[in-house]
Amino acid sequence: MTYITYTSVKAVRGALLAVIALLACVAPAPARAETRGAAAPDTWLAVGVDRNGTRTGTTSGAMLRCDPPQGHPRAAAACAELAAANGRISDIPAEDTICTMIHAPVTAHAHGKWRGQPVEYTETFPNACVMRARTGSVFALDEA
Repeated sequence: MTYITYTSVKAVRGALLAVIALLACVAPAPARAETRGAAAPDTWLAVGVDRNGTRTGTTSGAMLRCDPPQGHPRAAAACAELAAANGRISDIPAEDTICTMIHAPVTAHAHGKWRGQPVEYTETFPNACVMRARTGSVFALDEA
């Protein structure tokens, strides 16, 4: 005995709609509004260190970007420290470090934006050790 199977157009259409509904439930959610159409807030800092106490001394600098961390020898650590301090360099917790009392002034400076907010920072430290102890990785430009 031979059986002929007949599938109606309504049954096929219903199955296709069920598959589409299932795929819609499994598909990833659309991106958040800030990354979908509008640009995410700017997060970048031009950081530099002037040595010998003058702007004409030896200068090193970098462009720190944090989304993703790049452009700086210790970008990931610097971005993490800035995130914990909400972008305020002066709020980065000081490390418990012993520094020599050698007077070799360095001036750390930064300008840019942290999550869309302007950042301006300049401070002179007695030496590079004190600067690193007070600013973490943000101005650690000579280190890898």
